[in-house]
Amino acid sequence: MSEREQPPDRSRDLTQPVEKLHDNERLKAASNYLRGTIAQGLVDPLTWAIDENDNKLMKFFGIYMQDDRDLRDERRRQKLEPAYQFMVRLRLPGGVVTPRQWLKLDALAASHGNGTLRLTDRQTFQFHGVVKPKLKSLIQGFREVGLDTIAACGDDNRGIMAAPSPHHSRVHAQIHELAGQVSAHLRPRTSAYAEIWYDEKPAAPDHEPLYGPTYLPRKFKIGFAVPPANDIDVYAQDLGFIAIVEDGQLRGFNVTVGGGMGRTDNAPHTYPRLGDVIGFVTPDQVIPVAEHTMTIQRDYGDRVDRHHARFKYTLDDRGLEWFVAELRSRAGFALQPARPCRFERNTDQFGWAESDDGLWHFTLFVLNGRIRDDDRVRLMSALRSIAAVHAGEFRLTPNQNLVISRVAAADRSRIDSLLAAHGVMQEPSLLQRNAVSCVALPTCALAMAESERYLPDLIGRIEALMRTSGIADQPITIRMSGCPNGCSRPYIAEIGFTGRAPGKYNMYLGGGAHGQRLNRMHLENVGEERILATLDEVFRRYAGERHAGEPFGDFLIRAGIVREVKAGREFND
Repeated sequence: MSEREQPPDRSRDLTQPVEKLHDNERLKAASNYLRGTIAQGLVDPLTWAIDENDNKLMKFFGIYMQDDRDLRDERRRQKLEPAYQFMVRLRLPGGVVTPRQWLKLDALAASHGNGTLRLTDRQTFQFHGVVKPKLKSLIQGFREVGLDTIAACGDDNRGIMAAPSPHHSRVHAQIHELAGQVSAHLRPRTSAYAEIWYDEKPAAPDHEPLYGPTYLPRKFKIGFAVPPANDIDVYAQDLGFIAIVEDGQLRGFNVTVGGGMGRTDNAPHTYPRLGDVIGFVTPDQVIPVAEHTMTIQRDYGDRVDRHHARFKYTLDDRGLEWFVAELRSRAGFALQPARPCRFERNTDQFGWAESDDGLWHFTLFVLNGRIRDDDRVRLMSALRSIAAVHAGEFRLTPNQNLVISRVAAADRSRIDSLLAAHGVMQEPSLLQRNAVSCVALPTCALAMAESERYLPDLIGRIEALMRTSGIADQPITIRMSGCPNGCSRPYIAEIGFTGRAPGKYNMYLGGGAHGQRLNRMHLENVGEERILATLDEVFRRYAGERHAGEPFGDFLIRAGIVREVKAGREFND
């Protein structure tokens, strides 16, 4: 569809009268294509906060208002407003940046943020600790190296994931190009972004050819996976493309629909869901499938109950057959039958690997995705030094790690020397390699408990139990989120945690070893002592009763420790 063509107005189901629409829907409709009063709030000298409605709109521009929750009580006692600051997320399809871009991001983190870079599990960067007076110049700094933040958050198509694929240079290049094309095609067209952040005047009246004035009911996520690695957790995406590679050639993609991790503890009608495979498409069919899948959700997603507004609920309410027929009608072609494929892992493989073009790629472990310098490891400085001499690129992995990519064989020793000189050569444990956490406290407004700051300590204690049981050589996936929204995809981990209160978590067991199965809640609202006692018991059973090569999650189900979850609707049973 060309940008000049206005889509039919299907943005509200007839069962959803205007007067019953969620307040966010009214806000978007009245926002003048996401402008609101953001521009005025940015220059208000009386507060470092912005209006709450503008905060909701700024999410469409990749920006969340937060405050330092560690300082809340003290500032309240001093009768000061909270320590308001902003998290800023880049739109980075496929998670690839050049050395020049890396150096710019490094400099901006020092001058505009808290001096760290956070790698997310959706392959992009987050800046933390950005105060309001610096927001505009930060966004303009991104623009200087061809980067932006539009649609990194909000009710739109979010950042598109693509497998780093260090072993397959040709396939990676094709998929990265496709991810960029889909991202550009589904990007919101509002001129509000350039007007607010770049001080540009709109050249023509705004319209949104794909979104309409109220955008989507909720966020929409897309990812590209390359077997045998399911590192992007393709079944957790609203729309997934699984690459079918034959004889080194990309033939097309199996398509999955309806994944999503978010749920709410006090809303039992909410649940995580894994995507269903609905067929196969050729590379030239990817963009129309992406567009029409997203616009079907635009037209039929729930705009009354935001807890029920994700694509997964639209599919469960209306059925896969309905969706496939609607997609065929809009796209003008039918999907082919899905082709055989096999996943073997959803984690990263660390160290050096050679791709089929003769270049080398070094996958570097980054603890919880946080790039910083400390007394032992000067990771931020090491990567700055590498970026200054590197001729290739950097790839962010979906597991919050980093690939120093496209290195000539003659340059490997220089990369190794720079890492060693900054203390970046310690070997992560097997459990650390398979763990992911969200940021949580002290900045995330939704966090109920610690995640990034706590998970390393908990892993150390879990590893001690594994050594005692004799299973320290067993890879087990662990995911922790500070709230039930599931940003770290905890509901498909073999061991998953979601925060309930400070020091208290729900613990989930039995997810698939490569992201193919949901887990089930085993403990509710418990502390570390109960968590460790329970894991000690199941580790001992696993050590004595497992079959050869049996993954931990599979054993938990076979042994009857947890019941298998076969569909999202069963998750809360």
